[in-house]
Order: sequence, then C-alpha cells, then structure tokens
Amino acid sequence: MELTGEQLKDAETQLRRHLPRSLLSQLRPCPGVGGHMATLHCDCLQTNACAAISHRHLETFNAVASEKHVSSKKLAVCHMMILEDISKLPSVDSSGMSLGSLDESHVCCVSQTWKFANDDEAVGMIRNMITNFPSCCVLDAQRRPVSWILTYASCAMGMLHTLPEHRGKGYAKVLISTMAKRLHTQEYPVYCFIEEENLVSYRLFKTMGFTEDPTYRQAWVAFNEQLSGW
Repeated sequence: MELTGEQLKDAETQLRRHLPRSLLSQLRPCPGVGGHMATLHCDCLQTNACAAISHRHLETFNAVASEKHVSSKKLAVCHMMILEDISKLPSVDSSGMSLGSLDESHVCCVSQTWKFANDDEAVGMIRNMITNFPSCCVLDAQRRPVSWILTYASCAMGMLHTLPEHRGKGYAKVLISTMAKRLHTQEYPVYCFIEEENLVSYRLFKTMGFTEDPTYRQAWVAFNEQLSGW
C-alpha cells in the first residue's frame, strides 16, 4: 500500500516525535514523494560498522557482504533475556547506595571496561548511549561511578559492569532493578542480550526474573575497516 502525501507528512511527524535524537539524523528524503521523510536510511555495508542481526540471518548477511566484497567477522552470539512481568523483580536493598545517571564525562570510564570499545566508532556509540538514552550508576563518596548499566539504541539494557574492587556488594542487582522499573514506567520493553559464554550474567538476570527467548539469538558482526580494531 502506498502512502499519500498527507499520510507521509503525518508519518514524518510521528517519527520526529518518537525517534531518539540519535536516529533523527539518519532520516533522508525519499525521492519522488515531494521530499517527505519516508525512510530511515542506512547504507551500513558502505561504511565501517558493527551490526546486530538475528543469528538465523547470519548466513544470508555474510553472503550479501561477500557479494559486495565486504569483509565480515562474527564477534558474538547472544541470548535474548526478557522481563515479561515487572512484578517478578525480586526485592533488592539499595540502602546506603548513592544512585545517579552517567554523563559525557564518564565515556572514557565505560569505554575502558567494555571489551568491544576498540576504536573511535565504538567510543562514539557509548557517548551516544550516555547522551541520548537512560543509564544508571552507583557513585562512590567522590561521586565517581563504580558500577553502571546503559541502554542501547534498541532500548535493550547492556554494558552492565562493576569495578572489580566494588564487586560482591549487590550493586548489579540494584542497577538491573532500577533500570527495569524505569524502562517499564516509560512503557519500553525490558530486555537485554547476554553473550552465550557469559554464564555469570546469564544466571544473574535469571535470578532477577528475566527469562530467555529460546527462539532468538542475536549475532554481532563487524565489517569493512571495523575489523581492524577487533
């Protein structure tokens, strides 16, 4: 079904109202429809990037990349964990903890602890997440983050990390609970992706009421010059 000019204008209005600021810059006019924004444009295979795709489509993705003479490499395969019922979150004790949100001054700190932050594009992605999407952290007495969780552009929670010297204090559970409630209140789905080999995180999210979707796996794939940093 083709949209009329008025319908396209209405679609553009809705996209601008609801899309994150980080994605608005990717809107491009669709030729032949009076310049209205009709598509979310992404020439991903023409640039150096990392893509997240369904694992079941990985073979097709690789075939297309090969046809276009683009080098690609699978970085990780992840479980998708979903919190279907917010009431299943266990009670956690946050007494004595100072909670806050990350800001742009914390980009370096997060980048240094995320194993995939090996180039400027990955660091830029982290900066975008901190600037445009919800985050939560535990702060020490000097107001420095010692444990944190971020939100990807897809609204999935991720990059959960606690500095080694602060582990075993229940910070991760508090952050998961806090972020889950915040996303739920804003009517976002509450879910995350966990690498298949990360059994510690898998068990942690299970104890927090998350369940695995057995029908879906997500693959992270790097291509073009992005490969040089991995």
